[in-house]
Amino acid sequence: MAEKIEFHPISVEDREWMNERLREEQPEACEYGFVNNYIWRNAYEVEVAQVYGCGVIRYQGEKGYLFSYPFGNGDKKAVIEALKVYCLEKLGHEYKLDLCPITDKHRKELITWYPGQYIIDADRDDFDYVYLTEDLASLKGKKYHGKRNHIARFMDDDDWSYEPLNAENLKECRGLEKEWVSIHEDKWEEGVADETIALQEAFDHYEEFGLVGGLIRKGGKVVAFTIGEPMNDQMMVVHFEKAYPDLQGAYPMINQQFVLHECQNYKYVNREEDVGDLGLRKAKLSYYPEILLRKYSAVVSDVVFANENDIDQIKMIWRTCFGDEDDYIRFYLAHRFEVENMLVIHEDGKPVSMASFLPALLKQGEEWAPVRYVYAVATLPEYRGKGYASRILKYASDKYKEPLILQPEGEEVEKFYEKLGFVNAFEKKSWEITASGDEEFSAGGVSATELPDAESDLQAASYDNSDAKNSTPAQKDPGEVTLAEYQAIRDAYFDRENYVSWDEDAIAYALLENDFCDGHVLKIGENILLYRLEKNTLRVVETTLEGEALQSQIQKLLSSHQVPKAVYENKGGMIKYPEGMEKPKGVSNTGYLNLTLG
Repeated sequence: MAEKIEFHPISVEDREWMNERLREEQPEACEYGFVNNYIWRNAYEVEVAQVYGCGVIRYQGEKGYLFSYPFGNGDKKAVIEALKVYCLEKLGHEYKLDLCPITDKHRKELITWYPGQYIIDADRDDFDYVYLTEDLASLKGKKYHGKRNHIARFMDDDDWSYEPLNAENLKECRGLEKEWVSIHEDKWEEGVADETIALQEAFDHYEEFGLVGGLIRKGGKVVAFTIGEPMNDQMMVVHFEKAYPDLQGAYPMINQQFVLHECQNYKYVNREEDVGDLGLRKAKLSYYPEILLRKYSAVVSDVVFANENDIDQIKMIWRTCFGDEDDYIRFYLAHRFEVENMLVIHEDGKPVSMASFLPALLKQGEEWAPVRYVYAVATLPEYRGKGYASRILKYASDKYKEPLILQPEGEEVEKFYEKLGFVNAFEKKSWEITASGDEEFSAGGVSATELPDAESDLQAASYDNSDAKNSTPAQKDPGEVTLAEYQAIRDAYFDRENYVSWDEDAIAYALLENDFCDGHVLKIGENILLYRLEKNTLRVVETTLEGEALQSQIQKLLSSHQVPKAVYENKGGMIKYPEGMEKPKGVSNTGYLNLTLG
């Protein structure tokens, strides 16, 4: 008989059964502890339920109710089915089940049980910072030199001491908390108020809930304290850490001493997320986490991210629609595919339509706007005519809320994208240069040994540039170019309105992909030239050379590689702005979009 979920506000009476289910689950994410949910119950309207031998938590998010992943040794899939019914009956047809946070273990269960039914997103602001206890206790090595210095300054006067937190000294910690709030009044936010209430709850139930804490005294006065609880058999989680901000070394001191005295029975210390605060992120990263625990949300959807289970089907779609060889498809997927950059639609239990969305920056005036480059849009022939590609593009536009850019293949495809709201925004440019004559082509010019092949994916052979000051770029021999140099030269030369700038990973892939396709990258003076050989043609992918310098260098390359012509074609591109975004006045067709293989 099917069980129904009945949620109720979390209370002290739920502690015993929740802790039992949590011991079975051994969770890693900080949100799953009973104490954490109880002390934050008012801020997030926390309610809990037992069903099918599992526990589940419901709480209020920014856009509606969120549900924890079922925890315990019961039937988790049955719980998820019950949650679907609950959402339909209690919350209405428009509500979609949203499971959050879930870990990678949960993600893998969902994509196995429900292929193509959940869009599963990671939120970097919500990742937990998990450290090795040994690292935080010893602070060994050069990377912790600064932390050791701060602690040494704190210990200079030898007037400090550490104490475990208990009923007797809790009052003094409450006093420090009041002073800490007073000091931060000018930065007061709703979140700080909620945290203050949660901390008071932790104080009130400290011994009853079996919390673990410690404090530091200096000159007899409490100057720092920490409160945490065991998360699982191997992990302690730190919920609160307070210290006087102007007292040098107070924070690293309480961090280290708490770990030394209270965490030695645990392999890991979880210091929770940074909530997108860049200062807090910097501080947490400065302790070098062993694990950055990815946490996701999973929402019912018919457009979903492709995942590792879909790779074989993606290869089949790619091969069918684009005709590429398996080696190339594997190459792309190995270097650029991620579980959160390709959207797919499933039918008959498998992906049948796909598109990738890769991050880039677009120059608009003096600002850089984040955009998504749309790549490898494809639907299997037998599933076309159902609007799948359009649905994926619409979903991506609504989801990312960033302009989408793409480079269509031909006029027919361009007209298709025009119907979806894309407009031309990038220049189209092409040229062809033929060898200067049989005499130079066959016997003259520079030989292949003088113009060496690329030695790696990112560089060509080194060169002697001692006379560079007295030569033109066309007279210099090709030389070594690093990834950073390529990116800097490219950004400086092409910088203009509607210029698409790729990040380092994308540039690295473009150079690697060019090498895979029998290509080379050269630095000629302060210019770059990226090209590849295709049958009887030298195809220039990108260059900053112009005029006579370009002509001269191309003639050298045609001679060295024994090919009759060089060609260049930039097919331009289109852009679509999401609904509600203000479009720049007059979309220019002179922008630059290239290196578009992702």
